[in-house]
Amino acid sequence: MKQKRPYPKVRISPKAEREIKNGHPWIYGEEIRQTEDVPVSGGLVDVFAGNAYMGTGFYNRASKITVRLLSRNANDRFDDGFWRRRVEYAVHYRKTVMPGADFACCRLIHSEADQLPGLTVDRYGSLLAVQITCLGMELVKETVYRALWDVLTEMGETVTGIYERNDTALRAREGLPEYKGWYRMEGFPVPESAVVEICENSVRYLVHVENGQKTGFFLDQKFNRAAVARIAGGRRVLDCFTHTGSFGLNAALGGAKHVTCVDISEAALDMAKANAVRNGLDGKMDFLCADVFDLLTKLADGKGRDYDLIILDPPAFTKSRKTVGDAVRGYKEINLKAMKLLPRGGYLATCSCSHFMTDDLFRKTLSSAAKDAAVSLRQIEARQQAPDHPILWGVPETSYLKFYLFQVV
Repeated sequence: MKQKRPYPKVRISPKAEREIKNGHPWIYGEEIRQTEDVPVSGGLVDVFAGNAYMGTGFYNRASKITVRLLSRNANDRFDDGFWRRRVEYAVHYRKTVMPGADFACCRLIHSEADQLPGLTVDRYGSLLAVQITCLGMELVKETVYRALWDVLTEMGETVTGIYERNDTALRAREGLPEYKGWYRMEGFPVPESAVVEICENSVRYLVHVENGQKTGFFLDQKFNRAAVARIAGGRRVLDCFTHTGSFGLNAALGGAKHVTCVDISEAALDMAKANAVRNGLDGKMDFLCADVFDLLTKLADGKGRDYDLIILDPPAFTKSRKTVGDAVRGYKEINLKAMKLLPRGGYLATCSCSHFMTDDLFRKTLSSAAKDAAVSLRQIEARQQAPDHPILWGVPETSYLKFYLFQVV
């Protein structure tokens, strides 16, 4: 650290120092004790604990997360080559963990887990869907997009467009506007349609990159859906919170006797029906627009045993620590009723996609539900998100998806 550094300095509290040493890249505004020079929002700052250099990151005074570390190497230069290396590292990792056909439909960049804060890039065949929730990343996105394009092209992959799904409320926290649309830059094509067909686990889907959930499709459950398909043969399946039918379609393709898909959204069910037709599975599936909580209550009160495999893939019941208690009650209610509905020897696939609902808490909730239902759970598999959504130890926010497959005995 003898050479003159070009970036303003930020000095942090002992608490923030401990977090950084434990691997976490975020520094909250309340943990900043001093700034030297005047940091520019969206620009880079050097972070110090006392006189010890801790790293360099994006600064944004408008954000609760005031600094997002990019590097802890004082020799890094944040030029085009730096961003190219980061992108190349992330893409080649996916090529390794999602080989063959899986590479054509996967998450290429998973924000902090790839040391690219606030950047999500999902690949749907030849289309890239991008979401940015960090001011600093917004300011260098042209360089990052060009690196993505070049790296994939050099690998022999075709890219026909980049669609920005920057319509998330998270951007407001960074002082960024919400919008969506094709990214337009010289040399980048703009397709006529934001609808693309993908194939996952041999199931074909139409993905609406412009209007679908998140960036168009939930890629993180890919291998969990395959796990359900392996045990679905000959079974009567109830797929709750089906959205566009992905779990139900995997079960049907896996040989289920019949699949009933339930969701409260008519629009989502219309897409699920279209996906069933696209895969020649419409004769094995039916679709019900209903509130899952109400439906499970009705079925449980009727003491029927119409299903021997129930899938629970609800949206996140909590997005903050303040509402975890409500989430626990919600998860317990749906799992308790599902356990009561299943015959002895039936199967339950159950998920939580909120990182605030920790694995330990989710397990305790499932255990409590089983006790109240007077059943035992024989665990078949415990899974997380697919490896294209990597979990970075030291950053608990990157570990969010819990998936359990049980036999109810």
